[in-house]
This record gives sequence, C-alpha cells and structure tokens, in this order.
Amino acid sequence: MASAKWSYEHKVSNINALSKENDSIDNFKADKYMFGNYGYGKNSVKLLHVSRDGPKHTIKEYEVDTHLRLSTTDDYVDGNNRNIIATDSQKNTIYVLAKKFGIKTPEEFGLLICSHFLYTYRHVEEVEVVIEQYPWERLQVNNRPHNHAFIFDPIATRHATLVQRRNESPKITSGLKNMRVLKTTQSAFTDFIQDGYRTLPDDNDRIFSTIVTANWSYSTTQGVDFDFAWDSVKNFILQKFAGPPDEGIFSPSVQNTLYLSEKLILDSIQQIDRIEMSMPNKHYYTVDLSKFPQSVIDTKENKEVYQPVDKPAGFIYAELLRKNHVSKL
Repeated sequence: MASAKWSYEHKVSNINALSKENDSIDNFKADKYMFGNYGYGKNSVKLLHVSRDGPKHTIKEYEVDTHLRLSTTDDYVDGNNRNIIATDSQKNTIYVLAKKFGIKTPEEFGLLICSHFLYTYRHVEEVEVVIEQYPWERLQVNNRPHNHAFIFDPIATRHATLVQRRNESPKITSGLKNMRVLKTTQSAFTDFIQDGYRTLPDDNDRIFSTIVTANWSYSTTQGVDFDFAWDSVKNFILQKFAGPPDEGIFSPSVQNTLYLSEKLILDSIQQIDRIEMSMPNKHYYTVDLSKFPQSVIDTKENKEVYQPVDKPAGFIYAELLRKNHVSKL
C-alpha cells in the first residue's frame, strides 16, 4: 500500500510540475504574439421599419451586421467576459434605434449605430456596420402610386459599410450589386493581341451583358444626400452602358464603358472620392445553325438565336480615385 501511495503522489507531483511548466510556456508565448484584427458582433439582423404618415405608408427593410472591437482582449486571453456587449444586445440595439429614431437611408442609420456604441461604451474602440437594403418599390396602380402596397423590384441591391474608430471621423462606403444589364448591339471587341494563343475573332457587333457591382467612398458625411447619390451612381452607370434610347452609345470594350461610368460619377458627385466597379462578362454566343438545311431554317427574317454561357467568363474591374485622394494614402 505504501508503494501504491508513493506512486500516486509521484504522479500528482509530476502533473503539478508539468502544469507549472505549461503556464510558464504560455506566459512566454504571450510575449511572442500580438493580435491583428479582432472583434465580434451580430450578423444578419433583419428588420422591417414601417412609417405611417396618415394614409401613406413608407417601408424600409434591412439586413444589418454589427461588429465591435474593444480596447481589451481579456475575453480572448483570460476568458473574462466583463467587458463584452453580448451579440444579442447588439441585435436589440438595432431594433431600439430603429424604433426610436426611424430610418431614412442605410448610411444615416449606420452612422447612428456607430455613434451609439462609441458614446455608450467607452471601451469600444471601433464599430463596423454593414447594411443591405431590400429593394421594395411603391406599387403603381393605374399610373398612380399606391399608399400602402409595395412590390419587390430587385433591379439592383443597395448596401453600405460604415467604420468608425474612437476620436476619428466615420468612413462610409456605399454600393450596389446584382445589377444585370444587356444590350443587343452597339458593342464591339476588336484589335486585341494577335498571337499563337488567340482563337477569339474580332467582333464588330456583339451582345454586351454584365452584372454590375460598384462600391464608392465619401470624403465627408456632412451635407450628403445619400439617396440622391445612390440613384445618381446607378443612373450614370446605365447612361454610359445604354446611351440615348434611339441610337444608344457605342462600347469598344467593357473596360472603356466601366471607365467612362466611373469618370462621370467622380465628375458629377464631388463628395465621392473613389469608386471601384466590376463588370464580368455574361456571354451570349451565336448558335451555329449552318448544319441545318435551308428548307428547315427560314433565313429571310433578321432573327438570331444565342446560347447563354455562364462559365468561364471574363472579369473586368477597376478603381478610380481623385488624385488628391491618392496623395492622402
């Protein structure tokens, strides 16, 4: 029995010694490492805000993410939760702020959320808010806007990202995505590099289709009409893509159309200091019907059949900045 007791005590002693050694190693490692980006929050908080002004109602439906970075990492390093603002509390905050102050635009609601967390909790160092707006439009009945009926009209999805650090000005990035457009003429792609790898022929008249994504940043938050700016960006892109309704506008390449859109936006909206866009090709290739006999195909009418091809696809993107914005980076 004495031998068994010694063996048990010896094992306990070894375990305690190993534990102390590991604690020492952990402390040593803690001096070797530092946090990069970190934080936590609540994603995909969905809300519908209804404003009833007499018989006429207005709706805003959002999906909101909130991310906080605290001045302490005790929750990570020590498992100490005393400074944590629970993600459920962040969700509740979004609902309360919407009820208390209402909602006008994603950008203004995001600024309100940032301000709330920085003002209410002194240990919050940075707030990021990401908001996506659901594309509800007022229903038109007999060419008249309906007072309280709406239709889901996803021409383009609006979104905004706001980041604010303590004692710094907020940074706002607005955007649109999933805006799919197509035109059947006034588009070409010719005179590109001719070498041993090229099989694509010149095309002087092709279908041009893409799904537009655009993100832009504001140089200020003061005096910006965010609704007007978002609508203007969307319309400027469509203007440079489609042109006038009768004759259209010629596009020698996706690159050129993208650049002209970005340039028009920066020329027209002075509060925007940078914009980036992507316009991936959505290909439509002419179906080869030459193998069929003429008795089967009636070629007298000018009608053609195209095959949509999703993959692979070209991907064109660019960011355009004001030169004074570049010098600040």
